Amino acid sequence: MNEVEIKDNGFLRQFEARVDGHLAKIEYSSQERKVFLTKLVIPEEITKEGFKEEFIKSVLSHIQEQNLRVVPTSPQIAGFLRKNRQYKEMLPVGIRI
Repeated sequence: MNEVEIKDNGFLRQFEARVDGHLAKIEYSSQERKVFLTKLVIPEEITKEGFKEEFIKSVLSHIQEQNLRVVPTSPQIAGFLRKNRQYKEMLPVGIRI
């Protein structure tokens, strides 16, 4: 599957992706070179298989390009990071999932 095209909406503090007219989003807050991913919202109308994983990967890639650390406070995103250990180096020192 291709990388999902995301938009960083700094005003609403969320990463967004539009699929078939529906808005998927990951809400975040940032503090001291860390991005706290707080909530994942994917409308049930978005039924593309593997979309959630690709959306999370795209957001993590965007964060990585800015040399920021990620703190997953959303259970869904923490679960994704647990399964995809290649993103482990993005976690701040002392944070384990």
